[in-house]
Amino acid sequence: QVQLVESGGGLVQPGGSLRLSCQCVGFPCDFSAYTMGWYRQTPGNHREFIASITRGGGTTYSSSVKGRFTISRDNAKKMLYLQMNSLKPEDTAAYACRAQATGGSDYWGRGTQVTVSS
Repeated sequence: QVQLVESGGGLVQPGGSLRLSCQCVGFPCDFSAYTMGWYRQTPGNHREFIASITRGGGTTYSSSVKGRFTISRDNAKKMLYLQMNSLKPEDTAAYACRAQATGGSDYWGRGTQVTVSS
């Protein structure tokens, strides 16, 4: 039913910026009722929480990205965004979006690769 499709990943130099997008394209997708989040994973590490945003717009950030990344959502378009500024090589990872429904359902995108390198 719910399907999340990510885009915007790529190769960027240290100090550069990228904006990731995540669109809910499945049916039904009650996007406005979901808490949404971004996570990242590197080889040999568990998935790391990056940022989340509630249906009311409240945000939470990992200390590793606070002040550099901004999470936002557009409920009308069923879109989730992650603006990433001042990127560092240690930000290199596969980034995935997550939807948490009130009924306990949990949906994940496949992820998009972000590589920060000079």
